[in-house]
Parts: sequence; C-alpha cells; structure tokens
Amino acid sequence: MDQSQPFSQAPNPRPKNWLVESILVTIFCCLPFGIVGIVFAASVNSKYDAGDYEGALTTSQQAGKWTKIGFWTGLAVIVLYFIFVFAIGLSFLPHRS
Repeated sequence: MDQSQPFSQAPNPRPKNWLVESILVTIFCCLPFGIVGIVFAASVNSKYDAGDYEGALTTSQQAGKWTKIGFWTGLAVIVLYFIFVFAIGLSFLPHRS
C-alpha cells in the first residue's frame, strides 16, 4: 500500500432533484406548488455540478418539500370536491315521506 498518497474523500452523491415528481404534481395535483417545486428541482443539478453540495442538498430538500405540499394539497382538494359533489347529488334525490 502506498502511504505517500493522502486519503481522499469520496465525492458526495448527487441529491435527488425531484423534477419528475414536481412536473407530475404540477399536471395532476396543484399547479402553484408544483411550479415552485420545479423551480427548486431545476437548480439542484447545476448547484451540484458547480461544486456547491450544501446548496444542492438544501435546494433538493426545498424541492421535495414543495412537491409534497403540492401533492397533499391537490389530493385534499380532489377528495373535498368529490365529497361536495356527492353531498349536492344527495340533495337532489327525491325525498320519500
């Protein structure tokens, strides 16, 4: 073993960029939060490639946060919509006495 070379630290793995998930949330769930997720997701790889690992990690966490917020908000709105439609539909049924 060559002792003259110092130990080099392995490069940090590329953080998840959440781009695909953000796009799907934008299309199917919640447009505003999905767009915020896309903006953050789009800058993860460029920050990592520039050597800013901490910035890439922080941006990845922000992209994940907004993507999850968009998903759960969209899901809640869809569920509330179906509950509302079901309740309105019941009010139009003929009443039996």
